[in-house]
Amino acid sequence: MKPLVLTGWLMPDFMENDLADLVLNLDFFNFVWGPQPSPDELAAHLGPRTGSHDRNRATHWSDWGTHRSKNRRHRNRSLAEFCQQYETVELWFDIRPGAQLKLIWLLDYFRSYPETISRLKLRLVDLKMSALEKFGRWRPPVVDVTEKELETASAAWQAYRSPTPEACFDLLGKDLSALPLLRPVLIDLLEELPSSSTGLGASEMRMLELIARGYSLTNALFHLYQLRQTRIFGEWEYGYLLDGLAFGPKPAVAGLDEKLRTLDRKNLRDRHTAYLRSELSLTEFGKAVLAHKEDFSRHNPIDRWWGGTRLTNDNLWRWNPALVAP
Repeated sequence: MKPLVLTGWLMPDFMENDLADLVLNLDFFNFVWGPQPSPDELAAHLGPRTGSHDRNRATHWSDWGTHRSKNRRHRNRSLAEFCQQYETVELWFDIRPGAQLKLIWLLDYFRSYPETISRLKLRLVDLKMSALEKFGRWRPPVVDVTEKELETASAAWQAYRSPTPEACFDLLGKDLSALPLLRPVLIDLLEELPSSSTGLGASEMRMLELIARGYSLTNALFHLYQLRQTRIFGEWEYGYLLDGLAFGPKPAVAGLDEKLRTLDRKNLRDRHTAYLRSELSLTEFGKAVLAHKEDFSRHNPIDRWWGGTRLTNDNLWRWNPALVAP
């Protein structure tokens, strides 16, 4: 029997190459931006389907698969129970931070279901799957999921959801070899904490650097992966960060379209158009922040989430590169 594949990036090659009976792209939650889902929300998403689930919003795990499989009759069960219809369940989660966060979430969930654990196999996808046009004969290494993988995932998941980044920082001093793609993700996440000298995270500072070098259009800032170098956020999250740099009491960036001040964040079409017509430059204050001569957070409000930590001016955990308490 072909396996069930759980993944963070749905590619037709899984089905076209007969790699899987069914592929589930568990993409409902965004763990890198905004407040973390509550335990009840997470449990409801992976649990049995009830009348409270909304198919239009894909609030149940089963809404994220095609279900051409003969096992589709079991799709109203919990994910753990559904997995028990298969001899093998493969987890394909690549190097992207969002994918690794989904992996540790799922492994923490499966830890309570020993009958499912015995079926789990972890694929070590040490590249960005979105860069692949076709799988061809490429098959990443596969390992059994043992207590060591589960323990490491649970520790990381609980640490990331904690109300301070301390537990995540402490993980860097521990053995994370069971999940070899996790440590670089934790480091990249910690680097998105506000710098002790500038009050901005790595992605914000990189945008200032690029704008200073003449990259005045948002297309380069948002989409040129090799150019921007940071990898935590996607296009819309970069846009929200740019809004913060441009629309505070003392902006670091000029030229961002003024309509973005009032456009609803759910209005993606008009926001996209407004970003495209913006032509950016640094203010004198922005140049001083880039030179580490000014602290952005001393002149502008900070209010965003880092995992389970709400970063505000009064609760500004920083990175220097070591954790600095407020």
